[in-house]
Amino acid sequence: MTPERRERVLSALNKRQGNLTVILDDVEDPHNISAVMRTCDSVGIQEIFVIKTKLPRHKRWGFRSSSGANKWVTVHQFDNIQDCVAAVRSKYDKILTTHLAQDAVSLYDIDFTASIALVFGNEQKGVSEELIAVSDGNFIIPQMGMIKSLNISVACAVTIYEAMRQKMLAGHYNQPGLPEAEYNALLEQWGYEED
Repeated sequence: MTPERRERVLSALNKRQGNLTVILDDVEDPHNISAVMRTCDSVGIQEIFVIKTKLPRHKRWGFRSSSGANKWVTVHQFDNIQDCVAAVRSKYDKILTTHLAQDAVSLYDIDFTASIALVFGNEQKGVSEELIAVSDGNFIIPQMGMIKSLNISVACAVTIYEAMRQKMLAGHYNQPGLPEAEYNALLEQWGYEED
């Protein structure tokens, strides 16, 4: 690994956030998944969880829309909600869904310095009732227009950039946020990846 490459890898790894993740609930369009992966990489989210109960697992997401983010973001795929929730609960304290409900809070009222998994649902049906039932709460993105929904990749980007803003203010990007074993494994893996 060249010194420049090592510096780039270390810079990215040192900004990874081990207490924030995204769950995609039966998102159908592989380009939406790729766009989410790219945005997750840009804010330092290392892993995402993809639930596919209706369609087969993806072997590869849209290369153009991800710009190779699949090399830098760890993707866990599940074909049932229960296994995914168990895996997420073993690492994250709260699961919050994007769901329009009476108890939904504004995105801007969430404390993103906590350990959180954010759920974004299917393009037509939204988050499944099963995931809503096991979540710790719902949130909405405030909107002023006539259309009260955003594309899933846009909704995710708006949300995790607010999370990044809060985490920056709290100093979370000033020190490594991943467990040491994961950090070292990624350092070795990334050292051999092509750009």
